[in-house]
Amino acid sequence: QVQLVESGGGLVQAGGSLRLSCAASGRTFSNYAKGWFRQAPGKEREFVAVISTSGRSTNYAESVKGRFTISRDNAKNTVYLQMNSLKPEDTAVYYCAADQSYGTMLSSGEAGYWGQGTQVTVSS
Repeated sequence: QVQLVESGGGLVQAGGSLRLSCAASGRTFSNYAKGWFRQAPGKEREFVAVISTSGRSTNYAESVKGRFTISRDNAKNTVYLQMNSLKPEDTAVYYCAADQSYGTMLSSGEAGYWGQGTQVTVSS
Protein backbone atom coordinates (compact mmCIF):
# COMPACT_ATOMS: atom_id res chain seq x y z
CA GLN A 1 0.00 0.00 0.00
CA VAL A 2 1.36 3.38 -1.04
CA GLN A 3 1.50 5.93 1.74
CA LEU A 4 2.75 9.47 2.18
CA VAL A 5 3.04 10.37 5.85
CA GLU A 6 3.63 13.93 6.98
CA SER A 7 5.18 14.93 10.29
CA GLY A 8 6.62 17.99 11.98
CA GLY A 9 3.53 20.13 12.32
CA GLY A 10 2.62 21.88 15.54
CA LEU A 11 2.04 25.17 17.29
CA VAL A 12 4.59 27.96 16.89
CA GLN A 13 4.68 31.69 17.55
CA ALA A 14 4.79 34.17 14.72
CA GLY A 15 8.33 34.57 13.46
CA GLY A 16 9.23 31.03 14.40
CA SER A 17 10.19 28.04 12.27
CA LEU A 18 9.01 24.51 11.60
CA ARG A 19 10.30 21.74 9.38
CA LEU A 20 7.78 19.40 7.83
CA SER A 21 8.75 15.96 6.57
CA CYS A 22 6.89 13.60 4.28
CA ALA A 23 8.04 10.01 4.16
CA ALA A 24 6.84 7.69 1.43
CA SER A 25 6.34 3.96 1.75
CA GLY A 26 5.00 1.25 -0.47
CA ARG A 27 6.89 2.42 -3.54
CA THR A 28 9.83 4.55 -4.59
CA PHE A 29 9.03 8.13 -5.51
CA SER A 30 12.48 9.12 -6.71
CA ASN A 31 11.11 9.63 -10.23
CA TYR A 32 8.09 11.63 -9.06
CA ALA A 33 7.81 15.36 -8.55
CA LYS A 34 6.78 16.20 -5.01
CA GLY A 35 4.90 19.11 -3.59
CA TRP A 36 3.35 20.73 -0.57
CA PHE A 37 -0.15 22.18 -0.42
CA ARG A 38 -2.16 23.65 2.42
CA GLN A 39 -5.77 24.22 3.37
CA ALA A 40 -6.90 26.76 5.94
CA PRO A 41 -10.32 26.53 7.62
CA GLY A 42 -13.05 27.66 5.26
CA LYS A 43 -10.66 28.01 2.33
CA GLU A 44 -9.78 25.92 -0.68
CA ARG A 45 -6.59 23.93 -0.84
CA GLU A 46 -3.73 25.99 -2.24
CA PHE A 47 -0.34 25.27 -3.75
CA VAL A 48 2.71 25.98 -1.57
CA ALA A 49 5.79 24.51 -3.28
CA VAL A 50 6.90 21.84 -5.74
CA ILE A 51 10.24 20.17 -6.44
CA SER A 52 11.36 18.19 -9.47
CA THR A 53 12.61 14.61 -9.36
CA SER A 54 16.26 15.70 -9.33
CA GLY A 55 15.66 18.54 -6.91
CA ARG A 56 17.16 21.06 -9.31
CA SER A 57 13.87 22.79 -10.08
CA THR A 58 11.58 24.29 -7.49
CA ASN A 59 8.63 26.63 -7.52
CA TYR A 60 6.86 28.48 -4.72
CA ALA A 61 3.65 30.34 -4.10
CA GLU A 62 4.25 34.08 -3.90
CA SER A 63 2.98 34.14 -0.33
CA VAL A 64 5.80 31.87 0.90
CA LYS A 65 8.63 32.80 -1.44
CA GLY A 66 11.77 33.69 0.50
CA ARG A 67 10.45 32.11 3.71
CA PHE A 68 9.84 28.46 2.81
CA THR A 69 12.27 25.99 1.24
CA ILE A 70 11.35 22.64 -0.28
CA SER A 71 13.96 19.89 -0.55
CA ARG A 72 14.11 16.16 -1.03
CA ASP A 73 16.27 13.18 -0.15
CA ASN A 74 15.60 10.44 -2.70
CA ALA A 75 17.67 7.93 -0.76
CA LYS A 76 15.25 8.35 2.14
CA ASN A 77 12.17 8.69 -0.08
CA THR A 78 11.41 11.88 1.83
CA VAL A 79 10.51 15.47 0.97
CA TYR A 80 10.87 18.38 3.38
CA LEU A 81 9.43 21.85 3.82
CA GLN A 82 11.49 24.24 5.92
CA MET A 83 9.25 27.09 7.04
CA ASN A 84 10.83 30.23 8.49
CA SER A 85 9.42 33.60 9.56
CA LEU A 86 6.03 32.00 10.02
CA LYS A 87 2.94 34.21 10.04
CA PRO A 88 -0.54 33.60 11.48
CA GLU A 89 -1.86 33.40 7.91
CA ASP A 90 0.33 30.31 7.38
CA THR A 91 -1.98 28.42 9.74
CA ALA A 92 -3.40 25.46 7.84
CA VAL A 93 -3.32 21.72 7.36
CA TYR A 94 -0.29 20.99 5.19
CA TYR A 95 -0.39 18.10 2.72
CA CYS A 96 2.43 16.54 0.77
CA ALA A 97 1.78 15.16 -2.69
CA ALA A 98 3.57 13.20 -5.37
CA ASP A 99 2.97 13.01 -9.10
CA GLN A 100 4.85 12.01 -12.22
CA SER A 101 4.28 15.46 -13.68
CA TYR A 102 5.93 18.54 -12.14
CA GLY A 103 3.95 20.75 -14.47
CA THR A 104 0.59 19.21 -13.60
CA MET A 105 1.15 19.67 -9.90
CA LEU A 106 2.24 23.26 -10.41
CA SER A 107 -0.48 24.31 -12.83
CA SER A 108 -3.49 22.34 -11.66
CA GLY A 109 -2.79 21.56 -8.04
CA GLU A 110 -3.58 17.93 -8.75
CA ALA A 111 -1.47 14.92 -7.83
CA GLY A 112 -1.69 11.17 -7.95
CA TYR A 113 -0.77 10.62 -4.32
CA TRP A 114 -1.58 12.59 -1.18
CA GLY A 115 -0.65 12.42 2.47
CA GLN A 116 -3.15 12.70 5.30
CA GLY A 117 -2.00 16.17 6.35
CA THR A 118 -0.32 17.75 9.37
CA GLN A 119 -1.64 20.76 11.27
CA VAL A 120 0.47 23.91 11.46
CA THR A 121 -0.78 26.65 13.79
CA VAL A 122 0.97 30.01 14.06
CA SER A 123 -0.03 32.21 16.97
CA SER A 124 0.27 35.98 16.90
